[in-house]
Amino acid sequence: MSVYEKLVATANHIQEKMAANIVSSEFQRDEFCVTVKPQSIMAFLTFLRDDAQCQFKQLQDVCGVDYPERPMRFDVVYNLLSLKNNNRIRVKIQTDEKTPVDSVTGVFKSAGWFEREVWDMYGIYFNNHPDLRRILTDYGFEGHPLRKDFPLTGNVELRYDEELRRVVYEPVTLTQDFRMFDFSSPWEGMTDVQLPGDEKAAIPLGWTATEKKVKGV
Repeated sequence: MSVYEKLVATANHIQEKMAANIVSSEFQRDEFCVTVKPQSIMAFLTFLRDDAQCQFKQLQDVCGVDYPERPMRFDVVYNLLSLKNNNRIRVKIQTDEKTPVDSVTGVFKSAGWFEREVWDMYGIYFNNHPDLRRILTDYGFEGHPLRKDFPLTGNVELRYDEELRRVVYEPVTLTQDFRMFDFSSPWEGMTDVQLPGDEKAAIPLGWTATEKKVKGV
């Protein structure tokens, strides 16, 4: 039996045993992906870890995905690996900005830092996490950077103040406009300003060096 055939057999086994917990399932690029009810995530991952046919003993990653147009805008994605069967499975649950999900640190200890990253980047709260705090951003950081509605510039910027002799936080100030890739004007709001070198753009093709000198170009 090939690895893929083993995965199909395992997927059928999971769907049979845990049907009451499953919302939907599909194969994506030879990988089994299953969406489960949020309240069932602990039981579902425990089954995947302990069942003799599954043996997904390793939690490789926990990550978030943001779909702002959906009422349940966030996916929490769990990627698991079975070394015994050489198979992978992707488990998903959905939640919104206000509804917390259960931490799975009681099933996989490695989930601790992964869930902290999801909280930091997306603001998804995990119930019963032993130490849920930011892990990638600075103390006092505002917002969650991987949300689709997070401003590209961020909310604050920091610098070292020579007089105060410490790092200070200030509102973001932009020293130049955003680039606009419309292939006509490289800078938004600067179409009426002549910059050094702009005069070269008006030189007709075929002019000689002498003609350029006479014209003062």
